Amino acid sequence: MLLQAKQLNISVQARTLIEIDALEVHEGDRIGLVGKNGTGKTTLLHTIAGKLEPEQGDIFRYTKIELLPQLKQPDGHKSGGEITQNYIQQAFTRKLGLLLADEPTTHLDTKHIEWVEQMMKNWRGAFIVVSHDRAFLDAVCTKIWEVNNGTIREYNGNYQAFQIKKQQELQQQEQAYENYRTKKQQLERALDLKEQKANRATKKPKHTSQSEAKITGAKPYFAKKQKKLQQTAKAIETRLEKLEKVAKPFEEKSIEMELPHQAKVKGRNLIQVRHLSGRVGDKKLWKDANFLIKGGDKVAVIGENGCGKTTLIRKLLAEDHHVVISSACQIAYFKQDLSLLDLNKSIIENVKETTKHDETLVRTVLARLHFFRDDVYKTVRVLSGGERVKVSLAKIFLSDSNTLVLDEPTNFLDLEAMEALEKLLINYDGTVFFVSHDRRFVEKVATKIISIEEQKLIFFDGNYQQFKNRSQMGKKDDLAEQKLLIETKITDVLSRLSIGPSEALEKEFQSLLKQKQALEKH
Repeated sequence: MLLQAKQLNISVQARTLIEIDALEVHEGDRIGLVGKNGTGKTTLLHTIAGKLEPEQGDIFRYTKIELLPQLKQPDGHKSGGEITQNYIQQAFTRKLGLLLADEPTTHLDTKHIEWVEQMMKNWRGAFIVVSHDRAFLDAVCTKIWEVNNGTIREYNGNYQAFQIKKQQELQQQEQAYENYRTKKQQLERALDLKEQKANRATKKPKHTSQSEAKITGAKPYFAKKQKKLQQTAKAIETRLEKLEKVAKPFEEKSIEMELPHQAKVKGRNLIQVRHLSGRVGDKKLWKDANFLIKGGDKVAVIGENGCGKTTLIRKLLAEDHHVVISSACQIAYFKQDLSLLDLNKSIIENVKETTKHDETLVRTVLARLHFFRDDVYKTVRVLSGGERVKVSLAKIFLSDSNTLVLDEPTNFLDLEAMEALEKLLINYDGTVFFVSHDRRFVEKVATKIISIEEQKLIFFDGNYQQFKNRSQMGKKDDLAEQKLLIETKITDVLSRLSIGPSEALEKEFQSLLKQKQALEKH
């Protein structure tokens, strides 16, 4: 046992975030902490680390614990990715029993995310990690804690296993609702039938005169029959009242959109790039790029930080003389500064001001992104960063366009919102051109890949999995890969040295340093 919490109540500004009867962490636990934005994941980590006090309850810590925070200390000379990487390296060189990592892959490109994965797989301690990267959670976690409605539920397995379990729970809920609906209808029909019979029982039989009815006692007989039927009806009514109600699971409405000029652009040449080069100041990003995007393509732009992904987007939008865009192509652009939102207007006002679609479709899209009913009347100013991103995406998605250009659309989105956006884009009939470091998102949405690597722009006509298979075969001797491997080994040796120094480990460390220095000369 590394950590134990009992009767824990975690509150922020008099609002209860999480209530837990019991929570335990054991040696070897590799826990992914998931939940919507604002459910208290970061607050829980800070409370476990002892940086915040719970409203009530006790936490018993039986090992050294360290928190790797979400917001890294700024450094004017280093990129966000470099700062994150340094924090992780430092944490892994200390002798910890339990590491709490809040979004450790923030600002990292795919190559360095995979480096963090390898570090966490090789590390001997336990950890609780908050991450919106599903591929990362799949790679490193063996247990998932879900924060939902103020409680925590534990699921064995990685994130994919958690998703399967959640899907099974949804199917069980749908079956339970169907059983409840069928039983309720049966009881309602039976009640209606008994009430009809009870009403008919007051009438004297056909062909019987009033005098005959008095002599034969027909009225008292039918009165008794009516009373019995009424008693049966009352019993059915009681059963109906006592029938355990089952809520109807949320059902997504289908989204059917009419896009401008869609018939003209579907499958036809939309964006042609010929001999396009990219440069920032004196730095060459890539040279002589050529590719063609057709109507309906979903193109992911991938590559390391600083390789020129956003520069490529800007060149397309500026219609550089090496870029030819069809006149039928109408572009809507999502950028991370969220400048297209009016903070003083409501969610629905922001979306409706640039759409020709009716309010029903607007509300359907907003509901997909988890803005339900009266939520749509909230002013944008009061929303969190993640919620503002969702409003921007809804506004872009519903704008009068047939081509979406999205620069890192999944930043700040929780997992549910990310998966909802995935579904919207997969089913979108228009063209999508997007930048993302989220491997699962790229894998699900993209039908074509643009990879910027080693100052070259590579266009690949196929999905991410096909691209990866092709890339891995040709990159075994890649210099950058070798450097990353050496860095991983150095950090691993440092971690083991901190636990138990030895002459052999010291020699291995010195040898790795020499290899690193030799590679850096190339």
